[in-house]
Amino acid sequence: MKIAIITEWLDPWRGGAETSTQQFMHHLMDRGVELHVFTRSRPSPTPGLSVHSLNGAAMSRMRRSVTFAHRVERRLREGSFDLVHAISPCQAADVYQPRGGTIAESIERNIALRAPGVARRFKRYANRFNFKQRYMLGVERKLLGQRDGPTVVAISDYVVRQLKEHYDLCDDRICKIYNGVDADPTPPSQRQADRKSIRNEFGIGGNDLLVLVVAHNFRLKGVHRWMEAVALLRQRGISNVRTLVVGRGDSHRWRRLADRLGVSNVLTFVGPSERVRAFYQASDVLVHATYYDPCSRVVLEAMVAGIPCVTTRWDGASEMIVDGKSGFVLNDPDDVDALAQRVTFLRDERKRREMGIAAAKIAEQVSMARHADEMIKLYERILPTAGSRR
Repeated sequence: MKIAIITEWLDPWRGGAETSTQQFMHHLMDRGVELHVFTRSRPSPTPGLSVHSLNGAAMSRMRRSVTFAHRVERRLREGSFDLVHAISPCQAADVYQPRGGTIAESIERNIALRAPGVARRFKRYANRFNFKQRYMLGVERKLLGQRDGPTVVAISDYVVRQLKEHYDLCDDRICKIYNGVDADPTPPSQRQADRKSIRNEFGIGGNDLLVLVVAHNFRLKGVHRWMEAVALLRQRGISNVRTLVVGRGDSHRWRRLADRLGVSNVLTFVGPSERVRAFYQASDVLVHATYYDPCSRVVLEAMVAGIPCVTTRWDGASEMIVDGKSGFVLNDPDDVDALAQRVTFLRDERKRREMGIAAAKIAEQVSMARHADEMIKLYERILPTAGSRR
C-alpha cells in the first residue's frame, strides 16, 4: 500500500500533533506501508520514509501556506498513490485527519480565552484581519462542505462534536479513531533514577507535591489559571506544592506574572525539553487546565505513566478520565477554586496512588499501535474508491 501523508509541519518541537504524526508514521512503516510525506519541514532522515519537503520564499505566512498547498496538489497529480491521508487540509485527500481539531473550533476557543463582553467582541473583530486564519478556514469549509468529500478521522468524541456542530457532517463521513501514544519503554530502575535526579536538580523535597505542567502555548493551555490556583493554595496555608512548567513560551512575561502572584519561589519555568518522560517520573500530579485541546498527548502519556491528571472538558483526552476515580475533569478552565480543590485532594498519597493505578489502565485503549491498526482497516475499506476525486 502506497500512502501519501500531507502535513504542513513535521517538527516535534511544535507540539503534540506533530509528535503524534511522527509516531503514527513509524507504526505504519512497521506494518509494511510505503509512506511518502509532503511537508514544509526538513525532518531528520528516517529509513523507509520518503520525505518531500516543499517550501519556498514568500512575502507572508499565508502565501507560504498557499504555495505549499498548490505544490502538494500538483505533486499528487503527478504521483501514483493508492491513497492520500491529509493531516493539513488538502482538496485531494481521501482521508482527512485534523489532529489539531477543526480550525473553526480552534478560533472559537481562542476567543473564549478573553473576558466576556468587549474583549471577546474585539477578538472576533480582529480575526477578520488574520488573513492566514481566514484562508485556512475557507479551505476547511470547502473540504468538509463537499458532498463527495473525504472520510474524516476524529481523534476524540470532542472532535466528532466539532465536525457536526460546525459543518453538520453526517455520520457516514466520520470515523472516530481515538488518539494514541507510545508507552514509556524506560526500565523501572531508570525511572527511579530520573525521579531522583529531576527532583534534586530543582530542589524538590521528599514531602513536596510536585505538579507538572507541559505546554507550548501557555495561555491557551491555562498555565495562568494554575498559577492563580497556586497563589490560592498559599493563601490557604498550603506551601508544599511545587510546580515545574516544561515547554516553550515567553518565560520573562510569565515570570513577571509569577512575581505579581507571589508564587515565583514555588514555580519554575524549565523551558522546552527532550526529557519530558523523565519529568513525568519526577512528578506526582499533572495539571492541564486547557481552554482547547482536541485530545492532549500530555494527558494520555501521563495517565499511561500512572500519574493522576487534572484537565478540562475542553480536552478530548478527558474522555479517558473517570472523574474522581482516575483523575479530575473541570467544567470551566476559569474555575481556579475548583482547580485548587482538586490538587488539594491529591496531596493525600494513598488517594493519589489509587488514582494513578486507575489512570494507567487506559494504556491498551490509547496505544499508538492500536491507532495505526484501526487506521489501516480504514484504508483497506475505502481503498476501492480512493483516488477518484484526484
